[in-house]
Amino acid sequence: MREQIMVTRSSLPPFEEYCAEIREFWDSRWLTNMGVKHRALEAALRDYLGCEHLALCANGHLALENLLEAFGLRRGEILTTPFTFASTTHAIVRCGCRPVFCDIDPLSFTLDPKELERKLTKDTVALLPVHVYGNLCDVEAIADFGKRHGLPVIYDAAHAFGVFRDGVSAACFGDAAMFSFHATKVFHSIEGGLAVCRDGETLQRLNDLKNFGIHGPEEVPFVGGNAKMNEFSAAMGLCNLRHLAGEIEKRRRAAERYRERLEGVPGLQLNPVQEGVRSNYAYFPVIFDGYRLDRDQVFARLAEEGIHARKYFYPLTNSFACYRGRPGFDPADTPVAAHIADRVLTLPLYADLSREEVDFICDTILR
Repeated sequence: MREQIMVTRSSLPPFEEYCAEIREFWDSRWLTNMGVKHRALEAALRDYLGCEHLALCANGHLALENLLEAFGLRRGEILTTPFTFASTTHAIVRCGCRPVFCDIDPLSFTLDPKELERKLTKDTVALLPVHVYGNLCDVEAIADFGKRHGLPVIYDAAHAFGVFRDGVSAACFGDAAMFSFHATKVFHSIEGGLAVCRDGETLQRLNDLKNFGIHGPEEVPFVGGNAKMNEFSAAMGLCNLRHLAGEIEKRRRAAERYRERLEGVPGLQLNPVQEGVRSNYAYFPVIFDGYRLDRDQVFARLAEEGIHARKYFYPLTNSFACYRGRPGFDPADTPVAAHIADRVLTLPLYADLSREEVDFICDTILR
């Protein structure tokens, strides 16, 4: 019986390498609270991303919520996209703001900058665009809009770690960015996240927010919470960062094989390759639009063969049951996003996915 092919599979360093990385914990007993590994990973990420001001967090969602709070966003409207994971919209709502949904570009699936002027109101306080599947937003157009209207641009870059455009990391666009280091991501620390900002004052607020506002044993000048990354996660991050280039290269080979097999097939739409962008090959989305089977039928046929694809992102966040009946939560307002969400499948993609497995997946679709 053929082994099941999951939509993703977590990359892991050699077992002995991770054991060596955590060995000292049995001597120091320092397991959390910004220890040696936490500080080492932050330093390594500064070098890799080319960003000076960053704060590790327990997960990407807390990193995003802390960024919104660090920018003082506790009320008002935030322009964003419904074609994203639940975390983006939930973070806005949990911080006391209202998401205002812009439609997406039909090729990159990222926020369409032309929508920003249409959705701007006197209550708009920030922009929260999302880099999707490793595709970067139109960062120049969004930056120009933010500058003209005095609005901070905070990127949800959960899908974009390891993505560079013309040699510049995705972390360097906007006023701030969040990355997810969840186990399913290209780079992970088991659980984890990163908040990146542009100045030391914002960074201090982020560090206050993630550690109860504590500045010393007897000094707590700020109200904060707990979003610290533990040392075991930081150690995994250090190990995985060493292997990241190789992992992305393996993903590239699988993604290019998909393109060889599926590009130009009538009824299938693939993302165009973005000019000047070095991708991380985080996901491989296919739009089934006019194919002989619809998306749900393909999804079911793949599952029958032990191939587990994902309807990602479906449903749109502006159609979630938890928001039903709220003003502005209507997928009809974002028709391009609704069209894509009803037709998208992300196919299995991970570093260990073999050429033979990619061909089996493609053969099954093409049959």
